[in-house]
Amino acid sequence: MIKSMTGFGRAEVITKERKITVELKSVNHRYLDLSIKMPRKLVFLEGAIRNLMKTYMQRGKVDVFITYEDYTLSCGALKYNKELAGEYLAYIRQMAEEFGLENDVKAGALSRYPDVLTMEEQSVDEDALWAVLEAPLREACEKFAQSRASEGENLKNDLIAKLDALDEKVSQVEARSPEVVDSYREKLEAKVHELLEDSQIEDSRIAAEVVLFSDKICNDEETVRLHSHIQGMKKMLEEKEGIGRKLDFMAQEMNREANTILSKSSDLIISNIAIDLKTEIEKIREQVQNVE
Repeated sequence: MIKSMTGFGRAEVITKERKITVELKSVNHRYLDLSIKMPRKLVFLEGAIRNLMKTYMQRGKVDVFITYEDYTLSCGALKYNKELAGEYLAYIRQMAEEFGLENDVKAGALSRYPDVLTMEEQSVDEDALWAVLEAPLREACEKFAQSRASEGENLKNDLIAKLDALDEKVSQVEARSPEVVDSYREKLEAKVHELLEDSQIEDSRIAAEVVLFSDKICNDEETVRLHSHIQGMKKMLEEKEGIGRKLDFMAQEMNREANTILSKSSDLIISNIAIDLKTEIEKIREQVQNVE
């Protein structure tokens, strides 16, 4: 099943101790580009996060948002800076003596002075924190992959419909080409007879000219290759994943064949069909850009 590069996934875990939310969303990109935004406390897990995510995706610009709230008191410890408090108190006493002021500083007021009391984070158990984060991350990735697969199925159906319409256009070129040669033969015979006023002109001379014209406008190779590319692309759409680049290359090849048909054409109908071919191929290529 093919996958779209557009996807979304979200998972959340809430317990008495903590709350973790993981959200993923992606758009088209030539390669896999992971942009992870998370609390500084989790930065050391970035490598593990990236490695896990790479098992669920191959291409796309993926934005990852992780929030972490710890409800336990164990996440930090209150620290008392006795030396700094002593310096504050010494200077306050000095100021009171020098200016004849009353020293009314109490312990509660002193504790509110900058950096006398601070909250310091305790050391983190990395393995335990990863064990907590891994479950919601994996769940979000699975939902993300499912949304990509669902969108990929829609892309597949749309591409097959476009390829069928393209195949019909190619068949129209094949059906029209012999008519162009026959029309040229009739016009050539009429023109030669009109100019030379001689109805006894050798058919072989006219036939030779018609053959040259036929070779010049012949598009058999291009139409055969187009049919082949169309069938090849349909087979690719049955593959599991990772076919976006191959589909894009195939669309470029198809466009090249359509350009050649247009450049060879001396017939208005075939020219118009070739333009339609190019338009349909461009639509296909635009959709292919969404395939992972």
